[in-house]
Amino acid sequence: MLEKQKKATAYWKENVRYLFILLTIWFLVSYGAGILFKEALDGIRLGGFKLGFWFAQQGSIYVFVILIFVYVRLMNKLDKKYGYNE
Repeated sequence: MLEKQKKATAYWKENVRYLFILLTIWFLVSYGAGILFKEALDGIRLGGFKLGFWFAQQGSIYVFVILIFVYVRLMNKLDKKYGYNE
């Protein structure tokens, strides 16, 4: 039983680490690129729109959807690693 508890603790520790990294990336893209670095990014145009505006309106949503797929892939690998894949 103790071995099972250690495995579960390690699993959740790694899971929380993945969540922290992915949410940090999303924060940097949505808040950083859309708000903090907007002025610097506005010199670049994407599809006719200033890049800072694009990140604030669309980019952070696209990045969030991509991060969901990355998280699913990471969790599938993590499940296999700890034997929770069923």
